[in-house]
Amino acid sequence: MKKSDFFELKEIFESHDNILILTHKSPDGDTLGCGFALCAYLRDIGKKANVINNENFPVRYNFLYDGYYVQDFEPQFIVAVDVADKSLFGSHLTRYMEEGAVDVCIDHHISNRGYAKRTFLDGKASAAALILFEYFKTIGYKISDFIAMCLYTAIATDTGCFKYQNTTPKTHIAAAELMQYDIGFEHINRKMFDVKSKGRIKVEQSVINNMEYYFNDRCTMIVITTELMNNCGAEPAEFEGLASIPLEIEGVVIGITVKQRHENVFKLSVRTTEEVDASAFCRRFGGGGHIRAAGCEIQGNLQEVRQIVIKAVAEALGEEYDD
Repeated sequence: MKKSDFFELKEIFESHDNILILTHKSPDGDTLGCGFALCAYLRDIGKKANVINNENFPVRYNFLYDGYYVQDFEPQFIVAVDVADKSLFGSHLTRYMEEGAVDVCIDHHISNRGYAKRTFLDGKASAAALILFEYFKTIGYKISDFIAMCLYTAIATDTGCFKYQNTTPKTHIAAAELMQYDIGFEHINRKMFDVKSKGRIKVEQSVINNMEYYFNDRCTMIVITTELMNNCGAEPAEFEGLASIPLEIEGVVIGITVKQRHENVFKLSVRTTEEVDASAFCRRFGGGGHIRAAGCEIQGNLQEVRQIVIKAVAEALGEEYDD
């Protein structure tokens, strides 16, 4: 993005009030970090602003919304953060899926559908929060400790604590600058990457014990059903990060996590090595994301979804598959 883009965004924010910030369903650290950082900034410059999500904000991220309160106003301007497709708003926010409902989208997904009236997109950014970080720096806004904490959390989680392929020198530079604030980065990283509930450990044990292998172990798949989630007694937010497990196996080039959303709706989280484009893989099912990490939804019962996915993997790997 160019400097002129950031100053255009500044003018947009300064010329509107009663701003509603949308985050994507099954919220992660990037969409929430961006949402609450942007909300704090807008309120600081005298605007009314709220953050909403399809579900309740996950307890895991409670330090991002500690002290947050809902302001009373009728939304006049809609901003989406880290949302590549309007379908990702969720079933409770369908009114924002209508054509022209979203005024501005700030995103880093190359698969962004361009649903907003104005999209500020940087497909090379490791996280949408990096766009906000550059925005604040470019316009000369003094970042608070709270906003720094939100941005650092977003960047750390979207890069897998700086391990994923999307991590760049620019990512580390931004993180280093944000670490200079009073953000308790060691607490953030422990909470995000090290601490797990008993329910989460039970989930990991189950999915690892039942991991499926295909095409000479070049593909692995884990399946998370509603029954499994209920039996493990884990909160929905505690299932975040499981998508990295299938790719941890040596020799695997595409790891797939199949997670049940509803009776006949399953979410796919795809992680790949350089041999497979994860975004292209998911686009065939109406999804998208990044080259090495992407997602989509597929309808059908578990066996149908499994067959659809395995067939698609076979095509991506150039393998034979007879269903």
